[in-house]
Amino acid sequence: MHSTNLWHLLHLHRHKVKFITFLLMIMPLLASGQKAFEYNLPNSDARWLHYGFSIGLHSSSLQLKYSDKFITNQLDSLHSIMPANAFGFSLGFITDFRLADMFNVRVLPKVSFYEFPVDFNFTDGNVDRQLIEATYIEMPVLLKYKSQRHKNFRVYFLGGLAPGLEVSGKKRKEQSDNRLLTQDFNLNMELGFGIDMYFPLFKFSPEVRFSKGLLNILKEDKYGYSDGIESLKMNVFTIYLQFSD
Repeated sequence: MHSTNLWHLLHLHRHKVKFITFLLMIMPLLASGQKAFEYNLPNSDARWLHYGFSIGLHSSSLQLKYSDKFITNQLDSLHSIMPANAFGFSLGFITDFRLADMFNVRVLPKVSFYEFPVDFNFTDGNVDRQLIEATYIEMPVLLKYKSQRHKNFRVYFLGGLAPGLEVSGKKRKEQSDNRLLTQDFNLNMELGFGIDMYFPLFKFSPEVRFSKGLLNILKEDKYGYSDGIESLKMNVFTIYLQFSD
């Protein structure tokens, strides 16, 4: 009878027994977790120069300002001019110079592939889509401010300027095409933030960056596309995947 009661009690409290057994099993794991944390790349931040590469995926568009001709209805058949978003990508290198514990200067040469659709909507319902395809060599020079490192992570902010030169060789094509044209040189202001993640052999840094065009890249054309536009400036939102030593 006594053994029967004991079995009955164990059955009633079986969940408690399982929980205690579980605790006993994981106690060695918890004890091992109290060991000193192992930092990856512990001397990386003391170095004054780092190299790496980046892959960027971006969404780009043109910020348009209408001309006086459009505002005063001198272009009476034109209803509106609407830039649209398009996607592209960039490939680049990283050269990172350490200035102080919290500050770095980054020089980030890259090749960027852009598309800028612009729709010319007419009062009769017709739409003339102009697609500007451009390949830029860009050279962002950015100041990077870093937070204190927390184990194998660090948050950072950065900003600076990014000159760019269009290199797709479009001059010959422009002579025969009826299309909207842009200048070859551009200058962007860039702001962004990211996370440095330290791994045993490299540092991975996902980053978000916004680029705002400072220059008017509109170029006059002989077909009248530029008549209704006073200025065109680039807006680019980019997600970077960066790897460095």
